[in-house]
Amino acid sequence: MNVELKQAVAKARAAAIEVLLYNARHGRGLLPRTAAWGYPEPYTRDLLISALGILVSDNRELIESLRGVLRCLAKNQSILGHMPSLVDAPFDRGASDTTPLFLVALACYRKGSGRQKYLDLAASKALTWMTYQSPDDLVMVAQQPTSDWRDEQWVEGYGLYVNALVYAHLRLHGLHARAEQLKGMMNRFDVRGHNHGSLVHEGFVVTQKPYLALCSYKNHVSERFDLLGNSLAILTGICSRSRSRSILAWVETECNSLRRGGLLALDMSPCLLPSIGETDPDWRPGYSKHNPPGNYHNGGIWPFVCAFHVAALVAAGRQQLAVEKLSLLTELVQPAREASVSFGFNEWFSAKDGKPRGQDWQSWSAAMYLYAAECVSTKRTPFFDEMREL
Repeated sequence: MNVELKQAVAKARAAAIEVLLYNARHGRGLLPRTAAWGYPEPYTRDLLISALGILVSDNRELIESLRGVLRCLAKNQSILGHMPSLVDAPFDRGASDTTPLFLVALACYRKGSGRQKYLDLAASKALTWMTYQSPDDLVMVAQQPTSDWRDEQWVEGYGLYVNALVYAHLRLHGLHARAEQLKGMMNRFDVRGHNHGSLVHEGFVVTQKPYLALCSYKNHVSERFDLLGNSLAILTGICSRSRSRSILAWVETECNSLRRGGLLALDMSPCLLPSIGETDPDWRPGYSKHNPPGNYHNGGIWPFVCAFHVAALVAAGRQQLAVEKLSLLTELVQPAREASVSFGFNEWFSAKDGKPRGQDWQSWSAAMYLYAAECVSTKRTPFFDEMREL
């Protein structure tokens, strides 16, 4: 990074810490807010994704707050091992990603703190819960529609994002045989016909494309591109280095094409490519309200997802492009929708006009900026470097 970018990143880092401290100090009880003025609730997935940035921040108050989140989740875990969608609401259940995110965040906290047995019983129960999420009793887990972070969008069956989290938590908790099994299954071609042998299992590899599919189940597959899922697949080593670099090159080509067509106003990638149109077979009636093309989960631009993209670039050895994307992300986290602040750390942006549309001072936007900046400055991806070498 040049001097000018280093200075800009330092200012953004300081602002991100300010956001996270505010949210930690003004939440519900002793739990953080999810967004300073928009979401007073302690949403589990948001706060657990934020763990990556909090742990590399070295801020003791934030790390202690994260420990409180983990402890409260363990207290509110279901008898079968499932983690609630709200940290302090034990009966608010049904999310497909909260339990694997707990296992990932807990393992990262253990590594950073040296407390290798912290919440061991909760971890054991969560691992058991995840084992039973596999419909065919193997290792790949399935989910209900709208049950992951895209709570307004249908992702059904075997989802890439959730299974990438499963792979990560299996590696982080030392369950390497199961992780290898899952990696092999994910790197198979998707299955769309009925005329296949009984031992053929769905995978995520699609024909004539380098990336992994959004989801797959029996003869159903969505070959749309999921930026978060593919970034996690690169970061964790599910994808080979050569495939990872091909995926990242494909993203640049597709986004350049969208910009030339006037469909992408920013220099960052949307969370879904291509977005779902009203005439597409996977369009749902409710999308017209919350998910029109280029917005929200249907191709909106999410800073926390862009931060995972930056980390994936570092993981794949694309350091110069990672620097460029971090510079763009530093600009992206500045606009606010309502608040009068220098850094808005907004929730999401419209791909069509580039304007912030979500809540300002969002925890995972601030925390994942910290993580992306750490990856670029150190040319490492904390908690994941060793995983890719296995």
